[in-house]
Amino acid sequence: MNSPSPSGPPDGPLHAQASDDAAQPPRPARSRRSVLFLAGAVLAGLLVGVLIGVTADSDADKAGPSATATTTVTSAQTVVAPPGADVASAPASSTPKPFAFGVSWTLNNIDPAKPFEGSLTVLSYKQGFASVGSASQEAGEPGYVWAYAELKLCGTKGSYTDNTSSWTLYYRDGSRINPSGTTYGDFPKPEFPFEVTVTAGKCARGKLAFTVPGTKRPESVLYKPEGLDEPREWTVPKA
Repeated sequence: MNSPSPSGPPDGPLHAQASDDAAQPPRPARSRRSVLFLAGAVLAGLLVGVLIGVTADSDADKAGPSATATTTVTSAQTVVAPPGADVASAPASSTPKPFAFGVSWTLNNIDPAKPFEGSLTVLSYKQGFASVGSASQEAGEPGYVWAYAELKLCGTKGSYTDNTSSWTLYYRDGSRINPSGTTYGDFPKPEFPFEVTVTAGKCARGKLAFTVPGTKRPESVLYKPEGLDEPREWTVPKA
């Protein structure tokens, strides 16, 4: 008895049975390369965002201080006018011109620790007054006589202390004579004090004695306290 032969495939192509899944259009498979590309794009986007944020923060840090900082100008050298200096009347670029007797020079000390405003002048000069003391003996040379310059110092603001060492007589040949270190009871009065402090509304006026060569006359009376770059000068009139 012959066993039945297995049935072979039917003639013609095979057809799959219809089903719900078969009815849907087939979805293309996502390749591994596409997935990697998408992940890389996302990572790159995140990295760019982080960099933008860091850059923005850095720029904000840089801009912050300049937006709120205050500028303070501090010079390397603090310039302070010495007692008696008047910036307006004595510019640094020019030499002060001599004053005539009776013309006042304005003192203006701008030091904030001790501001002062006032005036100073030479009123007169006299050479050859008599005294019980010997001018030649005082000078240590023969031919000397007594002389004086009459001075006036006044204050309008603050206080200012000065002394007679600020004054000299200047001669055409360049020689200078300091005030006398001796005083006698018959010296012309009032005498200018050796050291004096003037305040607002107060003055000091008097005659400052010198021993001078009897045959020569000074060209000017100079005032130069310590710290003043250039002396102030009052011209002595010819006899």
